[in-house]
Amino acid sequence: MHSTLLQSSPTKHPFVSEHHGPLQPLSLRDMEAKQHQIKSIKSYPETGGRSLAAAAGIDSGGGLRVSSAETEMEAKIQKAIDFKVEGHRCYKEKKFREAIGKYHRALLQLKGVHVVDGTTGSEVNLLNQASAKLTEEQLRSVESTEIECYDSLTACLLQSELVNYERVKEYCLKVLSHQRDHFKAMYRAGIAFYHLGDYELALRYLRDAKNREPTDTNVLRYIQLTEMKISKSGQRERESGKETQG
Repeated sequence: MHSTLLQSSPTKHPFVSEHHGPLQPLSLRDMEAKQHQIKSIKSYPETGGRSLAAAAGIDSGGGLRVSSAETEMEAKIQKAIDFKVEGHRCYKEKKFREAIGKYHRALLQLKGVHVVDGTTGSEVNLLNQASAKLTEEQLRSVESTEIECYDSLTACLLQSELVNYERVKEYCLKVLSHQRDHFKAMYRAGIAFYHLGDYELALRYLRDAKNREPTDTNVLRYIQLTEMKISKSGQRERESGKETQG
């Protein structure tokens, strides 16, 4: 019986393709290459993997599923507002160091919002762009919170014993990049440039502030101080020129 079974066992034949002949065994290198192709297809939806729309949360019927990115984005905006409010409270209580920390934490939350929204250009956020765009209301909320935080940071820094005027200048310019006619930012930028020794730029921002508030005594005083510095600087240059000629 055993001999009969052995005789009736089918003989194994190499697989023969109709067009290419017997299938040759793959080398290790060929197998790795094929595995790499499979991974590539999964990684790039346009070449046969999961579509960008599906990954972003859009179903085949064209509907948009509520993504966790939208919820996360809304939570970050609210956290930023909460930190800003806490910063205002600390400022009123003259706890300037604590207020600075709160404003920075608020701004960090807003940076997270920009990342989720895909506005930073990060490749990681590619899939979120289709499903997690900021609404107009959210954009306004983000922008106003940023302006308030940077403006309040400059106010806190100016209360320090040793004022970091370079940082004051940086924050004022950030506010003005959002709101060009922001009076406090123009005035404080003028102060910062004055103490950094850039009197021409100081005078420019102070005059812009004066155009907004013509009777503000602080602005008028700093304009006077800046013009005196420029005048003295010009006088020194003229005197040094005479010495060189002599």
